[in-house]
Amino acid sequence: MPATDSRDRVLAAINHQQPDRLPIDFGATFITGLHCSVIEQLRQHYGLEQRPVRVHEPYQMLGYVEDDLKAALGIDTQGVIPHSTMFGFPATGWKSWTTPWKQDVLVPADFVTTTTDKGDVYIYPQGDSDAHASGHMPAGGYFFDAIVRQEPIDEDNLAVEDNTEEFKPLTDDELQTITRGVRDAHATGRAVVVCSPGTGLGDIALVPAPFLKQPKGIRDISEWYMSTAMRPDFVRAIFRHQVDIALPNLQRLNDEVGDLIDVIVICGTDFGTQTSQFCSVDTFRDLWLPFYREINDWVHANTRWKTFKHSCGAVAGLIDSFIDAGFDILNPVQCSATGMDPAELKAGFGKRITFWGGGIDTQHVLPFGTPTEVREQVTDRCRIFAQGGGFVFNTIHNTQAMTPVDNFVAMVDAVHTFNKNA
Repeated sequence: MPATDSRDRVLAAINHQQPDRLPIDFGATFITGLHCSVIEQLRQHYGLEQRPVRVHEPYQMLGYVEDDLKAALGIDTQGVIPHSTMFGFPATGWKSWTTPWKQDVLVPADFVTTTTDKGDVYIYPQGDSDAHASGHMPAGGYFFDAIVRQEPIDEDNLAVEDNTEEFKPLTDDELQTITRGVRDAHATGRAVVVCSPGTGLGDIALVPAPFLKQPKGIRDISEWYMSTAMRPDFVRAIFRHQVDIALPNLQRLNDEVGDLIDVIVICGTDFGTQTSQFCSVDTFRDLWLPFYREINDWVHANTRWKTFKHSCGAVAGLIDSFIDAGFDILNPVQCSATGMDPAELKAGFGKRITFWGGGIDTQHVLPFGTPTEVREQVTDRCRIFAQGGGFVFNTIHNTQAMTPVDNFVAMVDAVHTFNKNA
């Protein structure tokens, strides 16, 4: 039977069944979202009430996609925002802030920044301006970069606890926040997407710990990558400790609202660059795969959730291993990277993993192409990826700042036209 509503449509696609139309996601996760500047443009374009966009994820300046805009775009997903932002404060208690590009937005109450005479903006962990800034938006920028605050490494006294201090059992407040979010999301009739607490094994966005006032352990990005080769036993011990905390958290979440969750984002660790992989297949299978498999096996044995793996870059050589690790979904499907040809990906892996993304190139075509070029690429990607299900339409990663609204609308219209003609 064809899917008849958003939740069924998404689940049919993930189960490699042909849905009634291609499901669409914009804004359900921190890797499929919209920059706040784009949301403002889209609200204007569709004639929606003009109000400041709420920036729920200040690291990338991602904004909430409100229900009226979801309806205008035909979105089939509903994300549950984590309890804390990437800078360690909750997305609550909204206040006004004018961005460097002169957009009036709403930011959380503990969003605390300073701006230099040159226009550089610094943001502080947990809203504490007495701590060292943990994020930097350079003059002319549109999002924050994490500031590395690496203490000297004592090779003889490396402690797993230092690199895992942020991974803790969910507090009652945190669990209640997620629970409320899941119930509200389920009530929309869209597919409910939740970010898993504490399963981001070596996620390079998390390594510098912009949410901690004084992070300890290995927090320099280059040092972390070297550690996967130089200190694999230490990295393995970190992952072990992390998973031992994460699985009870998942159990508590399942006990509260398990039947209401459809998709869970397990990890955002990137394994690819534009042209190659960060590690060999053997290294991935030795260091990461056993822990990913343990998490995914638990999820599949205890819930009906579908598990979501994010990795940018040229990862075609790792997709078999992602599948072996138990992932149901791969995002963002960076087709512009080496070896990531859409037709080859669909032919080689399309029956075994769902592609969530890949709908259009956000580095070149969407921001810099013409509406005609946008429509052509979107139509071609839909034609390739939609066959037999296994595809949820999204851009390749978040839609970036100042993307032309005419191009974004051309993309959405191309998907809807494809659905009508399919």
